[in-house]
Amino acid sequence: MAKRDYYEVLGVDRKASTAEIKKAYRKLAIKYHPDKNPDNKEAEEKFKEAAEAYAVLSDDQKRQQYDQFGFDGPSGFGGGGFGGGGFNMDDIFSMFGDIFGGHSGFGGSGFGGGGRGRQQFRGADLRLKVRLNLKEISTGVTKKFKVRKDVPCSHCHGTGAEAGSSPETCQTCHGSGVVIRSRQSMFGMMQTQSPCPTCEGEGKVIKNKCKYCNGNGVVSGEEVIEVNIPAGVQDGMVVTISGKGNAGKHNGVNGDIQVFISEEQNDVFVRDGNDLIYNLLLDFPTAALGGEVIIPTVEGGKAKINIQPGTQPGTMMRLRGKGLPAVSGYGYGTGDILVNISIFVPKEMSKEERKAIEALRESENFKGDNSTKKSIFDRFKNYFS
Repeated sequence: MAKRDYYEVLGVDRKASTAEIKKAYRKLAIKYHPDKNPDNKEAEEKFKEAAEAYAVLSDDQKRQQYDQFGFDGPSGFGGGGFGGGGFNMDDIFSMFGDIFGGHSGFGGSGFGGGGRGRQQFRGADLRLKVRLNLKEISTGVTKKFKVRKDVPCSHCHGTGAEAGSSPETCQTCHGSGVVIRSRQSMFGMMQTQSPCPTCEGEGKVIKNKCKYCNGNGVVSGEEVIEVNIPAGVQDGMVVTISGKGNAGKHNGVNGDIQVFISEEQNDVFVRDGNDLIYNLLLDFPTAALGGEVIIPTVEGGKAKINIQPGTQPGTMMRLRGKGLPAVSGYGYGTGDILVNISIFVPKEMSKEERKAIEALRESENFKGDNSTKKSIFDRFKNYFS
């Protein structure tokens, strides 16, 4: 059947406003609503046709393309959309549920899935907290948890009905899971759709309830869950394990597990994003004369750094690629180790040590001035700014 002009389908002028288009679509959607026209194929096709027209004309960009190019526009209105078989009835109700009184689904009522018709219960999410040390964060780690949660009842296989029986079609909503109520308003007769109060939106009722789960289809149980935590995570991040939460009633949709990351404080490194700061307390002879120093790395190894003669306190050295990897989606590459150098000054000295230091104090080369102090301050300020 040849496609009709979208404005013709909705019965509006080509200059109609968005509000007029919505009003026209609502009128047709109510007229050809499947619940008002059960088993009426012609009404169903008109319902889909109106939804297709509204999907295009209610979108400013799509409407502009349609007005300019017709069905052969860049978005391919003629081959896609509802008419092209890309959407079903549930898609229409899910996308345009507000047209029917704001009930596109039963979100927030313990149900999963949108659209018209029977709904599934969704199990509650679970929350876990895991403490990780810096080494585990640097490499990623797999953790195992024994989790207590709702699991499907093995006696009734999750149906909630006693063996030998099965759920029956709800007589209130006749299996649709929803009830439609009409009321008079200042705009005329209004219809609203809401979950059926008898079956709670499932479309079926259980008369002979399972004695083990009392008709819920779930019982208390436990499961060992493996959680793969990627390298580079930070304190406060959440890793979601889909489908491993509480089982949904009556073979519904499982909830998720949310794993909250808690990072243990490290005694060696201070974390700054993906960089690691290592505070190196350098002895005076090495700072003055130069030399090699060994420092630890996050994975437990060691790294060698060369200290230049005359190294000043506050000097910052960088070991590229020795820090933490970036979590996928939160950055790229690997951070660095930043070595912050301080000079060790002993609190107590022997007579020989004191005599040697006093001799150095008389040397002009060992006397600092205000310019030296300023340069040290500037190095700190430049790093932390």
